[in-house]
Amino acid sequence: MTRLFKTRELWLALGILAVIALVTLRFPRFSQPGNLLTIFNDTSILMMLAMGQMAVILTRSIDLSMASNLALTGMIVAMINAAAPGVPIPLLIAGSVVIGSALGAFNGILVWKLDIPPIVVTLGTLTIFRGLVFVISGGAWVNAAQMSQDFIQLQRGSFLGLPILSWFAIVVAALVYLLMTRTAAGRAFYAIGVNPTAAVYTGINVGRTKFLAFVLAGAISGLCGYLWISRYVIASVEVAGGYELTIVAACVIGGVSIAGGIGTVAGALLGALFLGVVNNALPVIGVSPFWQMAISGAAILIAVVLNGRSERTKGRIILKKAEAGA
Repeated sequence: MTRLFKTRELWLALGILAVIALVTLRFPRFSQPGNLLTIFNDTSILMMLAMGQMAVILTRSIDLSMASNLALTGMIVAMINAAAPGVPIPLLIAGSVVIGSALGAFNGILVWKLDIPPIVVTLGTLTIFRGLVFVISGGAWVNAAQMSQDFIQLQRGSFLGLPILSWFAIVVAALVYLLMTRTAAGRAFYAIGVNPTAAVYTGINVGRTKFLAFVLAGAISGLCGYLWISRYVIASVEVAGGYELTIVAACVIGGVSIAGGIGTVAGALLGALFLGVVNNALPVIGVSPFWQMAISGAAILIAVVLNGRSERTKGRIILKKAEAGA
């Protein structure tokens, strides 16, 4: 039981419940099942993106281009749909995943083969991808009137009482969980983050593993490109502008260590959900958007401090065990 109460995920879940309870004291409708389901659905895209970012961060890297990847992929599939509305939606979704994977692979190749720091690579591709959105669209928007009804309506349906968008998040979470816990690639992500030098001696190709993490992040970004555009029915250069920081924030709040090697799918999901609940709660209680940004920033700083203390504690425990063995 003591070990259970030391888990980051449990405290984060309790924090989410506490926020819901406090807001409910003033606005009872906030905790109604329908509203909570809406919050979960609204946060689904962030949850998926956080899982992709988590995979990259685990390998001591970071992908700041995910939101731009989303915008570029979303613009491409929106323009295809506008020009050829007869293209089947499943094919468009598959195409968005392929495009996103290719953009992620471009990041991964630069990190792997040219040994450029990931933050430098993705800062550059963030601008490149965003610029390409403007180039291919000529600065124009693709709006609801140009999109087919099938393109817009797919994720607006429901299955077993849950919106289709929520099911996308659940399926992606299940697949990423299996990848992280049941495959050699998932274990390699963690091994590289803990100790890349030792990982090499165990036969892990560090560069290729980082490449795979970027491809995964790109694939999820591409999928979210379609989901974002079909949900908000607008494709433009401004889509998801600045959202890359929100994605990183969800990971950090969820206990994913920026230093790599530490993090769980559950933590990333709860970190995104925490931001979703807070962002929905603050307007309800009359907090201005500027304070919302400040509070989100404070939550990130607190999470970084807690992560740092936790990692130092684990390091001391390891050293004590080593001394005891000697």
